[in-house]
Amino acid sequence: MSSQPIEGWLVAHPPPMRTLLFPVGQVTGYTLDDWLKLPEAGERIELIDGSLVISPVPAALHALCAGGLRAVLAAAAKAAKSDLVVVETVNLSVGEDGLTPDIAVLPRDLVMDRTVVFQAADVAAVAEVVSPGLGDRRRDYEIQPPKYAKAGIEVFIRVEIEGADIPQVEVLELGPDGYETVSQAKAGETLTLTKPFPVSFDPAELFEA
Repeated sequence: MSSQPIEGWLVAHPPPMRTLLFPVGQVTGYTLDDWLKLPEAGERIELIDGSLVISPVPAALHALCAGGLRAVLAAAAKAAKSDLVVVETVNLSVGEDGLTPDIAVLPRDLVMDRTVVFQAADVAAVAEVVSPGLGDRRRDYEIQPPKYAKAGIEVFIRVEIEGADIPQVEVLELGPDGYETVSQAKAGETLTLTKPFPVSFDPAELFEA
């Protein structure tokens, strides 16, 4: 049986037109309004310093770790009878930037109201699983944390999945001069958080979701 389409099939079923995401020639100067008007395109698109930064779908290990972290934090929120919920990959308005953290801890009522873009003031904590690649690592270590801190997000969690004894988890809380590391642990150790709700876990659990 031939793998070629039946004669005339492509005429009756033309391939979809590619979506034009950005004006031709423009590389910077975008605003939150521009970001919010983007169609769903299958990639993660963030607005950072006026530029639209496109990231591919995360690798499977990255996704596994993010899912594991969400599960651990969600169980802790439930145990604490918190009115907060833990969700993956949401849109956040952070100053003049539009960011999509891997994990965000948010008020349940806003999530249930089908909020599309959350304000930084509503966020109790965010987490980023560090992706490989110089640009991605710089974003997770140098670019996004100061923006989250400036916007007043009290807790920032960073998970490293490269190197030995992974995953390694670092918890930072907002201090007078920005984020300060308050707890860190590698696989086989115990990490403890007190905010936004108490939880202790072995980072190795993040690969067991």
